[in-house]
Amino acid sequence: MKASDANILIIPGYTNSGPDHWQTRWEQKLSTARRVEQAEWSKPVRDDWVARIAEEVNASDKPVVLVAHSLGVPSVIHAIPQFRNKVAGAFLVAPPDVANPGIRPKHLMTFGPYPRDPLPFPSVTIASRNDPFGSYEHADDVASSWGSLLIDAGESGHINSESGHGPWPEGTMVFAKFLSQLKP
Repeated sequence: MKASDANILIIPGYTNSGPDHWQTRWEQKLSTARRVEQAEWSKPVRDDWVARIAEEVNASDKPVVLVAHSLGVPSVIHAIPQFRNKVAGAFLVAPPDVANPGIRPKHLMTFGPYPRDPLPFPSVTIASRNDPFGSYEHADDVASSWGSLLIDAGESGHINSESGHGPWPEGTMVFAKFLSQLKP
């Protein structure tokens, strides 16, 4: 699949992805990419976030490729039962452990726990060994339950601009390979 064959939905996490974030850069470079906008980025409500994602998937006129970061990951997973249009694949980056009582802000726990059913489409999960919002072991556990290919990003923090992942060329290469293996 080529990028032009799909609607690429960029799904940021808590507080949105700023101008230097790799998601923003991808959105600007990929002609069929668009951000799923949320009404409330700093006080997320699970049902609202899930409904917005489902709305965007269901409005798509092409197969969808989901590109989720952080809180966008559990939002996508919870939205799957509401999808009526074809999702060709999901690229899931830095899934936070939203069932961890130590997560801050505390209201992010309302996005947990993760559904553990196998995903109905191909997926890749990328996780860091020192992500402050979720352990690698947690990412391995959920990715395994989803049937998602887990990619070890080493010690990469939360894989965002604060951890030095603005352009994130390694992510771009992995995404390009993943996209090329999807069927329209």
